[in-house]
Amino acid sequence: DDPLLPATIELDAEKLPKKLPSSGNKVVIAITDWLSKRAHPRGHIVEDLGPPGTPGIDILQIIYAHKLSLKFPEEVTQEANNFSEHVSEEDIQSREDWRDRPVFTIDPDDARDFDDAILVEKTKDGNWELAVHIADVAHYVKPKSLLDKEAYYRGNSTYLADRVIPMLPEKLSNGLCSLVPLKDRLTHAAIMQFNKNGSPKSVRFCKAVINSARRFTYKEAYALMQEPDPQDPFSERLSTAWKLAKKLRERRFKSGALELDMPEVRAVLDKNGKPIALEKTENDESHQLIEEFMLAANEAVAKHIKEKMKPSVYRIHEDPDADKLFEFRQLVLNYGFEVGDLNSSPNELQSLLKSVQGQPEEHAIKVGLLKSMKRATYSEEPIGHYGLSKTNYTHFTSPIRRYADLIVHRVLAAVTGTVPAKTPKLPELNGIAKHISDTERNSASAEMESQKLKQLEFLLLETKDSGDSPTPTHPAIIHDVRRKGLFIELTDYFIKGLVPEHALPHCRGGYWFDGSMSRFVGSKPKRTFEAGQKILVAVERVDLDQRLVDFKIVDN
Repeated sequence: DDPLLPATIELDAEKLPKKLPSSGNKVVIAITDWLSKRAHPRGHIVEDLGPPGTPGIDILQIIYAHKLSLKFPEEVTQEANNFSEHVSEEDIQSREDWRDRPVFTIDPDDARDFDDAILVEKTKDGNWELAVHIADVAHYVKPKSLLDKEAYYRGNSTYLADRVIPMLPEKLSNGLCSLVPLKDRLTHAAIMQFNKNGSPKSVRFCKAVINSARRFTYKEAYALMQEPDPQDPFSERLSTAWKLAKKLRERRFKSGALELDMPEVRAVLDKNGKPIALEKTENDESHQLIEEFMLAANEAVAKHIKEKMKPSVYRIHEDPDADKLFEFRQLVLNYGFEVGDLNSSPNELQSLLKSVQGQPEEHAIKVGLLKSMKRATYSEEPIGHYGLSKTNYTHFTSPIRRYADLIVHRVLAAVTGTVPAKTPKLPELNGIAKHISDTERNSASAEMESQKLKQLEFLLLETKDSGDSPTPTHPAIIHDVRRKGLFIELTDYFIKGLVPEHALPHCRGGYWFDGSMSRFVGSKPKRTFEAGQKILVAVERVDLDQRLVDFKIVDN
């Protein structure tokens, strides 16, 4: 499948499987020798995946290409299975008991690992108390244990289109650590006090036990926030929580944070992995509520650890390069939006993001901005987070699926004295930060590739299934114009593709490419195609192997 590899790989005769794969099957091969460009690489078959059309084989290719581990070593699974199914009385000793408090969770529809639970209450003096309870994974996964070494190796969970490859075995990730409703669970909590305006007043950290009173999906929470139900006691709790979250959100953007949230499109699959729909997830108030509380907890933990001068892992985002921002400014101007000097005035970015909100170009411009900025990463140096406009920031709220958070939990327990433990020194943390930054990038690449594959497969099936009906069309916007054609993005599904020159609408005089203005110009009839222009397109060709799609313009 990789065009960079030669067409032939010689197999080691001594390592041939007892049953050879059938002709045409997909196989996974480990390359053991490749002495020169003139010689064929040598290797052996690791696994026979079966015929190319086998359900799930397309995602398996992505998994193997990114060297993701599908199975846990038997000894790691056994270590997880040694834990009881239930929280014991011994586990609960010396913890704050929150089991009679109405904490609740809000997560995606298909979530199975619940990291966080919340409770927001107004205090008698009119201030706010926010409790963020995070699964106490560190209670179970001890440093240098087999579970710890495997979690470090994986670095994080990977969320592919058709499956999750977890960081921890299911016994912990979906069971004992997950804050499922109506079951006792151990947590590491940040209890934060805010004044009437949402300014932080104080914070304390504790080990606790909870029994989640309610599990909301984002859709359920949003529906109840939009139409409150007087009969539902959690309706008022959601309303109270949103009032605080709204104040925190306003303060964050006032301090210079960038509004980069945008809708995500994910493929909905049937039981055979076939895409049956593309679903857009909006960043509505239910998402924003959880986001603000997690940001507040992460910031409070980072600040506390830094003040105690204890080495830890931080989530950092460096300032963008001036040249990159200049290039981004040119992109924005191509779309017809006015923008000032982005380097001398950071407020210009906020003003720009506000002006494109709700516009067809919004997604493309936000993606362009993300590409112009440096990538958020992990570091042992607390240098702050540019995009969030925070001096102190770390990852604390997802220890089930991120190794960084597990490290931070251990450090926080050490500095608060709840659990005396040795934590990594700076040189070791440097290596950990680099490793988990790499695993995060690798997982993100696999996740994006799996979603793109299923999105393109949906477009292909949608076109094939139209039969005698009119070919499905999609609104799109032109990103860039090159000699080979128009680079576009669908504004309904955010899928990028190419309109080759031959797929432009018929023009008797043909088109000529104006390189100086980056546009195609037709003479009879006179028409122009340039960046920022809105068009209507239909699918012309889909190449699933190369993850490419060509479109043709459909005239209204």
